[in-house]
Amino acid sequence: MKGKKNVREAALELLEAVEKNQAYSNLLLNSTIEKNEISKKDIGLLTELTYGTLQRRMTLDFYLDPFIKNNRKLEKWVMQLLRLTVYQMVYLDRIPDRAAIFEAVEIAKRRGHKGIASVVNGVLRSIQREGLPSFDSLKDPAERIAAETSHPLWIVKRWVEQFGFDRTKEMCEINLTAPLQTARVNLTKTTRDECLALLEEEGFSVEASPIIPEAIKCLRGNLASSDAFRRGLITIQDESSMLAAYALDVQNEERILDACAAPGGKSSHIAERLEGTGQVISLDLHEHKVRLIADNAERLGLSNIEATKMDSRKAPEHFEKETFDRILLDAPCSGLGVMRRKPDMKYTKKESDLSQLQAIQLTLIESVSPLLKKGGTLVYSTCTVDRSENQEVVERFLQENPGFEGDEGLAARMPEAVRSLIRGYDFQLLPQDIGSDGFYIACLRKKV
Repeated sequence: MKGKKNVREAALELLEAVEKNQAYSNLLLNSTIEKNEISKKDIGLLTELTYGTLQRRMTLDFYLDPFIKNNRKLEKWVMQLLRLTVYQMVYLDRIPDRAAIFEAVEIAKRRGHKGIASVVNGVLRSIQREGLPSFDSLKDPAERIAAETSHPLWIVKRWVEQFGFDRTKEMCEINLTAPLQTARVNLTKTTRDECLALLEEEGFSVEASPIIPEAIKCLRGNLASSDAFRRGLITIQDESSMLAAYALDVQNEERILDACAAPGGKSSHIAERLEGTGQVISLDLHEHKVRLIADNAERLGLSNIEATKMDSRKAPEHFEKETFDRILLDAPCSGLGVMRRKPDMKYTKKESDLSQLQAIQLTLIESVSPLLKKGGTLVYSTCTVDRSENQEVVERFLQENPGFEGDEGLAARMPEAVRSLIRGYDFQLLPQDIGSDGFYIACLRKKV
């Protein structure tokens, strides 16, 4: 970026970069803050403007649509500027409309010319004068949810079919809210109470999770910058993904395969539950991610993790059959359960992606399953909320592999707070269920 930008210009460039490069907003945000030397007091506003405009992009387009009908050939940056400004006018009480409009017109003059500035001014003044269009004009309930909550219509239709209208509406609404940061306490080094006390001394606002016995919630601050994190007392991890280690039910001295392990949160949780015994073999396709797993293990003081670069589909070429007591396959997926954290994701996913992913997921589970000992447990998990990547994969695997069965004892070993959500050997967690990411877990057993 040439020269330092003010907050709104920096937000505009961020929005352009996300759209142009399909880059993740969280990575770009940090580099933008550094490059433009954004002051501490303005970092919050920059984050709010960028994430908020991204999060509500389709809603903002619905609001803008009647006012730009005569200007369909607006340049992309002008459209982003209009979205950014309407976001401020609709959702940010502390910024007066006149200030937001004035700033937008000034940016338009600097970036474009008087004609563009005049269009921007005209559109925004019309919205201010006439008010926003009503969602009542949308008669189809799914279209209305899509516009109100800024979710692509194909996603909304799939979810309504799978979860019903009310659950879908609830899920779409919670996806617009910012998630709390959660962390897992390393019980091999400290207790949760000790860790909470240490973090409070450091100035963090934290509380015990009511869901997971070793989890904490952060109400203020970034735990990754804490001394507790540096000392290996905590791992940043969502509560939903902590449930995978519970489902696996590891016992001391066992050998565990974590087949798609990066960034290593589940591997380290499994290793901690082994209490310094046994071994976790953590595989990932990418060298830099394998290093990340190893670095995490070192920070946490876990010597029973072995991180290896390997495509799990090739694992049978490297390991003998029936080598592992338990296997975790946290499969690559569409990630539709983590939209709260990655708002830009929902605009880049396509419905066809899901069937392609299903093929990969089936190949992976077929590849790793022969490595499991008889009587052993295989946990299949994803951070998505779609039957095609979850129940359909597991049902098909069970149909084609009569040597496996669903483990009906799953609920008994899960934290009490989630037991009521589990029916049989699998469960689909929606973001509103416990305030976590959307997540799926199925627990299978290899027959003796």
